[in-house]
Amino acid sequence: MKSAILLSALIPSAVSATLYLAGDSTMAKGASGSSTTGWGEYVTPYTSLTVSNKAIGGRSARSYTREGRFDAIAEVVQSGDWVIIEFGHNDGGSLTPTDNGRTDCSGTGSETCSTVYNGVAETVLTFPAYIENATKMFKAKGANVIISSQTPNNPWETGTFSYSPSRFVGYAQVAAEAAGVPYVDHGAYVADQFKTLGQTAVDAYFPSDHTHTSAAGASVVAKAFFKAVVCGDVALKSALSTTSFPGSCL
Repeated sequence: MKSAILLSALIPSAVSATLYLAGDSTMAKGASGSSTTGWGEYVTPYTSLTVSNKAIGGRSARSYTREGRFDAIAEVVQSGDWVIIEFGHNDGGSLTPTDNGRTDCSGTGSETCSTVYNGVAETVLTFPAYIENATKMFKAKGANVIISSQTPNNPWETGTFSYSPSRFVGYAQVAAEAAGVPYVDHGAYVADQFKTLGQTAVDAYFPSDHTHTSAAGASVVAKAFFKAVVCGDVALKSALSTTSFPGSCL
């Protein structure tokens, strides 16, 4: 009996892999007292993985990189973990005449732009380049990466359904293809669900503006992400507690 106890003490217990989420406010936990929150807070019910939501409001692929947030995930990520990267809402704009610290350089490849932000000279990369660089770091640690397109603004805002993906949706796909990792068109799957649910329901999901969802809306957005994962046959589906989510495969 003693030898059995000793042996069990020497064998490490199984540790669940972790699912890291890197994104902006549409993914992040809402502020205390806020009527809105991000879809990353509604991932846990659908996966056996430990969820670590590292999304931060107001960030772009550029600012998330400059602040060392991708690096911070790379420092702790383990082989077999998962990282979902989803940006786009804050990546547009212009570097001139005033750089907001979030705008990326135009283009889809190795183009660079020079700027000064907060008194510091900075070489700005393209949106795909920031995402590809982060992906390479995570893959080097043995992690699995999914690059996801941004969520849509309320497509019923005008009273008539209209979903027009921003250029960053296409850029996310470019980054995924270049980095050799799965691409999930989260935006398209959310839009499809919002169209089915109708204007009254969807308008209620956006209590403060056309971008940020209520808790109920965030739950719909989370389930749409997993629908895209299942339909795309992404390996993450093996870590889901269910593969039955609303909607059709696109």
